Amino acid sequence: MAKKTIMIIDDQPEILELVSFTLQKEGYDVIPVEDAETALQELKEKDIDMFIVDIMLPNMDGFEFVRTIRSMEKHKATPVIFLSAKGEEFDKVLGLELGADDYIVKPFSIRELLARIRAVFRRMQAGVVQKEEKPKKIVAKDLEIDIDKYEVRVKGKKVNLTPLEFDLLRFLAENEGKVFSRDVLLDKLWGYDYFGDTRTVDVHIRRLRTKIEEDPSNPRYVVTVRGKGYKFRDPGKEE
Repeated sequence: MAKKTIMIIDDQPEILELVSFTLQKEGYDVIPVEDAETALQELKEKDIDMFIVDIMLPNMDGFEFVRTIRSMEKHKATPVIFLSAKGEEFDKVLGLELGADDYIVKPFSIRELLARIRAVFRRMQAGVVQKEEKPKKIVAKDLEIDIDKYEVRVKGKKVNLTPLEFDLLRFLAENEGKVFSRDVLLDKLWGYDYFGDTRTVDVHIRRLRTKIEEDPSNPRYVVTVRGKGYKFRDPGKEE
């Protein structure tokens, strides 16, 4: 299997050096960069499998960098993990809503970072294997999930989901009617014992509903089971 290439962008030399050294020891190719502008220049010549991005960067911050790469066809689905000393809920939510796969607050342990990196790559590989083994579509009322094409349509119109949003919807839809707690969803989709709180799941559910539900405040497909978690429902079967 080819080595994965990870670009880490952080203006703190000690963090850049420590993370780069550790990832290289783990067998990853690493491109360390101190600012977003330099990173964008590097992208013209390098293939990147994951970005680890500090939010508090000089000039262009991490949020703007991710907005920029998400506008590039090549990196619409490339995994992103945010690193930041900013632990406010707003920043975490904004990072996840920009399509980041994870958000880690400084100071963090290298072991925690490695676990999350492995989990993201494992989840992506599992999605590839599943698509190869089970080519299919899931249709529920006006919602169509095309596993092969990694596409979702509502009333025939394509909906742009982040990789995590797609995997979350697919997992729930493939287990229609079964209730999953936040902890179970974290384990199944993130692939590790989560170090933070379970609001990460709520953020992704909320974003997913704004994209596939006619009325996100009264969802028909991804519904809340109070005190238990979330489940997928096909409203067409209830009519």
